[in-house]
Amino acid sequence: MVGKQISGKDIAKQLRDRLRHQVLNEDCFRKRPPKLAAVMVGDYPPSKIYVSAKQKACQEAGIDSELYHLPSSTSQLQLVECLDFLKNSPTVDGILLQLPLPSHLSESAALLAMDPEKDVDGLHPISLGKLLSGQPGFRPCTPAGVMHLLDTIGVDLPGKHALVIGRSFIVGKPMALLLMEKGADCTVTLAHSQTQNLPELCLSADILVAALGKPEWIQGSWIKPGAVVIDVGINRLPNGKIVGDVSFSEACKRASAITPVPGGVGPMTIAMLLKNTVDSAKKRLA
Repeated sequence: MVGKQISGKDIAKQLRDRLRHQVLNEDCFRKRPPKLAAVMVGDYPPSKIYVSAKQKACQEAGIDSELYHLPSSTSQLQLVECLDFLKNSPTVDGILLQLPLPSHLSESAALLAMDPEKDVDGLHPISLGKLLSGQPGFRPCTPAGVMHLLDTIGVDLPGKHALVIGRSFIVGKPMALLLMEKGADCTVTLAHSQTQNLPELCLSADILVAALGKPEWIQGSWIKPGAVVIDVGINRLPNGKIVGDVSFSEACKRASAITPVPGGVGPMTIAMLLKNTVDSAKKRLA
């Protein structure tokens, strides 16, 4: 068995094309296009790359974007004032706070200062609370992108055992909740790098989502034959090579389908950010 590669790049492009068609043709957007405001503090190189990619994707989808690039010396009060300005702006539909923030700033306080109705990254405590309680709202972009991937390739989720490795509030925890939501109905195990008997747990998983941030940590021999493997990890090795959390070449021999790194989950995260922005704008302009 050689696992089929799941091209997040292609699936994301299909979604972005549909969003562009929606922006160009729906009546509500004749007033103005959707607008995303990105807030970045400091000059952390990966953040600059991510924000640039998101702005480019916005442009291709017909979405206005504006970057508020604050110096690394920005105080908590100044950051909150910027977020408050965007919250009250009538032309801003979505706000993206690029993480991580410099160490002297509180990420939780900054997220709490955002308007949950414009929280298109789905990380505000109210957004996460709506996810937990099953209410409609913005879902965190990476887990939402994974769900879109699984749906697009036709994975039958009800009754399956899904293992999520990683417990962050950005990916792991919301991923587990999305898989348990009505309509998915998976039996979900949430594990992490310190979980005992992790190889045995992996071997029982029909769907494995790796999001622990450790390069090639998940070995191919841990993969249940025929499983679907979603690798969320993005790790740079000393030689500059980008790899995921799963040993890809080994896992391919056992998985029925697997996401590559790069080109798997990453493009989906950006596509779901655009979708949330368009949905937010449509709600305001309707």
